[in-house]
Amino acid sequence: MLPTDGSMVRPISRGLTLRALIIWFILLQFIRLSSGAKTRHFKWEVEYMYWSPDCIEHVVMGINGQFPGPTIRAKAGDTVVVELTNKLPTEGVVIHWHGIRQLGTPWADGTAFISQCAINSGETFHYRFKVDRAGTYFYHGHLGMQRSAGLYGSLLVDVAEGEKEPFHYDGEFNLLLSDWWHKSVHEQEVGLSSNPFRWIGEPQSLLINGRGQYNCSLAAQYSDTNSSQCKLRGNEQCAPQILHVRSNKTYRLRVASSTALASLNLAIGNHKMVVVEADGNYLQPFKVNDLDIYSGESYSVLITTNQDPSKNYWLSIGVRGRLPATPPGLTILNYQPTSASKFPTSPPPVTPPWNDYHHSKMFSKSIFALMGSPKPPTSYDRRISLLNTQNKIDGFTKWAINNVSLALPPTPYLGSIKYGLRNAFDQKSPPENFPDNYDVMRPPINPNSTTGSGVYMFGLNTTVDVILQNANALSDNVSEIHPWHLHGHDFWVLGYGEGKFSAKDEKKLNFKNPPLRNTAVIFPYGWTALRFVADNPGVWAFHCHIEPHLHMAKLLYKNRGR
Repeated sequence: MLPTDGSMVRPISRGLTLRALIIWFILLQFIRLSSGAKTRHFKWEVEYMYWSPDCIEHVVMGINGQFPGPTIRAKAGDTVVVELTNKLPTEGVVIHWHGIRQLGTPWADGTAFISQCAINSGETFHYRFKVDRAGTYFYHGHLGMQRSAGLYGSLLVDVAEGEKEPFHYDGEFNLLLSDWWHKSVHEQEVGLSSNPFRWIGEPQSLLINGRGQYNCSLAAQYSDTNSSQCKLRGNEQCAPQILHVRSNKTYRLRVASSTALASLNLAIGNHKMVVVEADGNYLQPFKVNDLDIYSGESYSVLITTNQDPSKNYWLSIGVRGRLPATPPGLTILNYQPTSASKFPTSPPPVTPPWNDYHHSKMFSKSIFALMGSPKPPTSYDRRISLLNTQNKIDGFTKWAINNVSLALPPTPYLGSIKYGLRNAFDQKSPPENFPDNYDVMRPPINPNSTTGSGVYMFGLNTTVDVILQNANALSDNVSEIHPWHLHGHDFWVLGYGEGKFSAKDEKKLNFKNPPLRNTAVIFPYGWTALRFVADNPGVWAFHCHIEPHLHMAKLLYKNRGR
């Protein structure tokens, strides 16, 4: 027994007591978070099936008989386990968990020939990873053009048990946006890889949660064209998902874009939106009438239902950055108890002109990190300038970075590097810049490019600046929007500019409150400056998120932790 007279008690210094209390507090926090975290299991089968996304039946790629795939919902700190079986008869498959940083699990990133081999027909692969941060994310195929085929779904992460969001809302809706073609992805792939080149064309429909309408309009009565009113009775697969709301409430709309090509603009009739989250990072709230969203991006916006409750209102998405040949995607904001079958009395919101880049830039430049968010390092260790160009290789049309078009090696980079297979890919690093005299405002003087499979190698905790530089394509007066997505990391978006980036642009960069993102856009004939810290060992893709551009080899890989 221990004595009760205090004879075994020894004095402890004040500093040691304080350290002990801090350690005890950290331990309690760890126990609290660990005890609240769960492991969430999912068993999926990927297969082709017949579906009518826009009321026209086609073959889609689905999961467990669903299109889009099942929504994953978890809490920050949870572990997600997906047992994925490939039921496709003749092709492999992988799934990328877009926006999940895969801290310590680079083999679960789901990138074919980078983090893993494709899962062969009839085989099963187990993805296991932690969702470390709350936010709005999604998942999609990352082999060939399987995202275009419909292999995508939502991944929503709520705050950990006992935590709160920095904003209040009474209810929420999830909007996964996509575009849809009637031409099969296999035919699209053949055209992109042909000589002469055959472009995929513009999508036939825009989908909201996998639902759209082709060759008809929900709002035909307001149209000055010959579009007919949609007859949706008995076709649940393409009927819009109505957003049912109550008056004088605040709702969170989680919006993510898995589009293959289209940049989109979202608006709700008579309702303003307050933007509060982007790519899983909180923002300084700001109010907008409409929202530009590029492929690979996600946002959370808040709306207040303060309009006439006897009416319903349109929610509309339309094409930006390309001459639109695709009608808007529509659904209805239904004020209950008003009938959802009652059409709005006003026409849908009008999408800004497709080439009104000033409107788009003003939106992007309004995005700032919430006060208290991590700030970027004040200096960089290494800067890489990446020139986006359209080129020719042996007569075939390709996309290239610094005049190199990526050719994927058959052995995944992650395995090659781990096991020292030095002949598996090019050991020479790709170019880190481009000639100073390159004229980004004109087509390339020499359009010919080359292929390569080299990667950029970074030491652990290196601070890297990336200058994304846009340029004229092969045709005169053509420069396209390119949304760039980084796997395994977030980056700070330091700024945007016109023309070619130069030393004078340094003073334009924002180091005070730049937003953290995983996807950022380069506007036509412009540049975007990013900064990130290479603090997550692995091999990570950094690529344009436009599916046909990715297929045409505008893709880079990064290795960290060496």
